Amino acid sequence: MQISRQPDSDEEPWPLTGVGWWDGKPQAMHEHADGQLIYPIAGVLAITTEIGTWMAAANRVGWTPAGWPHAHRAPARTQIAALAVPRELAESLPSQPAVFAASPLLREVLLALTGDRPLRVEARERLERVVIDELVDAAPEAAHLPEPRDDRLSAVTSLLRADLTDARTLTELGHEVGASARTLSRLFHDELGMGFHQWRTQLRIQNALVLLWDGHTVAETAVLCGWSSPSSFVEAFRASVGQTPGRYQAGRHQITDG
Repeated sequence: MQISRQPDSDEEPWPLTGVGWWDGKPQAMHEHADGQLIYPIAGVLAITTEIGTWMAAANRVGWTPAGWPHAHRAPARTQIAALAVPRELAESLPSQPAVFAASPLLREVLLALTGDRPLRVEARERLERVVIDELVDAAPEAAHLPEPRDDRLSAVTSLLRADLTDARTLTELGHEVGASARTLSRLFHDELGMGFHQWRTQLRIQNALVLLWDGHTVAETAVLCGWSSPSSFVEAFRASVGQTPGRYQAGRHQITDG
């Protein structure tokens, strides 16, 4: 089955399948008739939905199923490769957005399918099957920052979003929103599937990815995102992203120098 290379919507800054540069402007919520894989060749891209945000960076591939309302967000100078995936081809992929590690094979096949080089129909179909096989064999990564439904929990996460350096404990935050630490802890696990500290770390990491790509130093980013020291930030970043902040930021310098 051949994947269409035509734009799906005027809301997209690039075709549903193809390669483009993000201009840094916000994007309205929209959806596609086909699913979409997005690979940030250089930079970082967020997939935002009503239930949370998935962040794809540093050799990750973001997946959005067909008919799923979403918006993309990325800093300027982010280069994107996007591939449309028809419903019939996506039956074995997750039913909600997800982020996968991009194996060297997956990365090269995505670039071949989204590049300018013409491909025969049979060749494209074979490569498309390789993409699906690679994703099926890869477990989705924990790159999701879920959104709460409970008003008390939403009040806590809003406080954390408003000030990434807020180091208050769950007990202290609970006093402000009128809920006990025990209740909030239960809500974090029941609604969001993770603990308070894990959610806050994920929030900080997602913001750090954008700040680093925008040109902030590692030390500046550590302070702005609430880490007590650059070394603790580097450790947390490497554990989450799979590489150091400096190595991640090197991709930006290569684009600037080029």
